[in-house]
Amino acid sequence: MQEYYYTLVVRPSSHYELFHDFLSDTTPVGFEENDNTFIIRSEDELETIAWAIQQFAEALQKALGESVDVELELSKDKNADWVKSYQDAIAPIEIEQFYIHPTFHEPKAERVNIAIDPALAFGTGHHPTTASCLRAISKFVQRDDKVIDIGSGSGILSIASAKLHANVDACDTDEISVKNTLENAQINSVKLNACWEGSAAQSSELYDVVIANIVADVLVFIASDIKKLLKKEGVIILSGILDKYEDKVLKSYKEFDLLERIVQDEWRTLILNKKDS
Repeated sequence: MQEYYYTLVVRPSSHYELFHDFLSDTTPVGFEENDNTFIIRSEDELETIAWAIQQFAEALQKALGESVDVELELSKDKNADWVKSYQDAIAPIEIEQFYIHPTFHEPKAERVNIAIDPALAFGTGHHPTTASCLRAISKFVQRDDKVIDIGSGSGILSIASAKLHANVDACDTDEISVKNTLENAQINSVKLNACWEGSAAQSSELYDVVIANIVADVLVFIASDIKKLLKKEGVIILSGILDKYEDKVLKSYKEFDLLERIVQDEWRTLILNKKDS
């Protein structure tokens, strides 16, 4: 263990979800989220990441034509095994029948256990969007359903579906996320039918349940791809939607009925099915 470690605190003034996606795609280490603040810790210096975040904020400001500020705090501290301290702070969580826990916590015999370590890709069950998707999966995924998890991240939603005895495909445009999905599936002793790097459009299958926990703009952009994947009687679970973007997403899926809306904080998860013709 090195003598020092570095901490970078990132506080965007707005567009929190876009900064989250940027950090997920570019940061080589895990990060914490707390009250619209990101905390990155590493034994490597973080000046380059801080510079990249500042450049992203400036590019975002130009693209949107509005003020987008980001406050950055970089510090160097004595290393007191911060990884262990971080792990100790990540408590297991129960959501419906699921028990999501790091591998360094014991499973519960009476629950559907999902082991996910916080150092891996985003998705430990603590974020409202992940928690809401798990609630939706608990209700709408049935044994032997064909399921696709679009933007799988850590693989937690794929694993949850597979543990309910569904037949699961997963994809993500990020190579690291695909690797983490496969690693976590192995840790959890579940087998995915397929897991690929790339878009959902690469699949020619039809699914009973299509899950996409991404961000609102991407859900709108890939709406036609998502619709093509769904069986006639199937359901779509859309998440990663801030409340102010809900109408925008629903407009892109106007040929679907809203079966259920799961609300947690400012986030929305929408469950849709095809309108009766």
